[in-house]
Amino acid sequence: MAKFLVCYGTGEGQTAKVAERLAERLDERGHEATAVNVGDRSGDRSVAAFDAVLVGASIHAGKHQPAVVEFVEANRDAMATKPTGFFQVSLSSADEEGEAQAAGYVDSFVSETDWHPDRIGLFGGALRYSEYGFLKRLMMKQIAKRTLPDVDTSRDVEFTDWAEVDAFAADFAAFAEGRLGVVPPGTDASDGSRAESSE
Repeated sequence: MAKFLVCYGTGEGQTAKVAERLAERLDERGHEATAVNVGDRSGDRSVAAFDAVLVGASIHAGKHQPAVVEFVEANRDAMATKPTGFFQVSLSSADEEGEAQAAGYVDSFVSETDWHPDRIGLFGGALRYSEYGFLKRLMMKQIAKRTLPDVDTSRDVEFTDWAEVDAFAADFAAFAEGRLGVVPPGTDASDGSRAESSE
């Protein structure tokens, strides 16, 4: 069993949902995963206490949360010795036309922090009109009409592909297990396959 830290920044909560989902999938695989919001100063964010680290951020006005940037810069050296991954949640990843823009945000993040994660996941975000103030709701509706013309702007909309999130969790777990020499509980160490119950 390995200890995973899933550290994230979130705006209206979609990145938090993705982080919790990743932690759940890692737990289900037999590991111990802890999801921590970088904005919550009471949470355990000591990288040294974990075997592998996932960092997540969302995009707002073309930028990631400053607290996430600060976390990565402060822990870059400590993370260099561990399996790491970065996941980004944005409207740009809501459809194929925004893929290049989403990748550009990641490139900017890597350049700004000088951190090179082993795995990267890009996930569609959400439009939470019910949680926006009047001006932000108006602005987000205009953006949605321009970039996602088929979307109903009268209600909250989620673009996250949860199957992609699950696949990213499985891929990162397998990568970390290989790097750490850890075999998940319930697997046969000789071939890595799941052991069948004799009951």
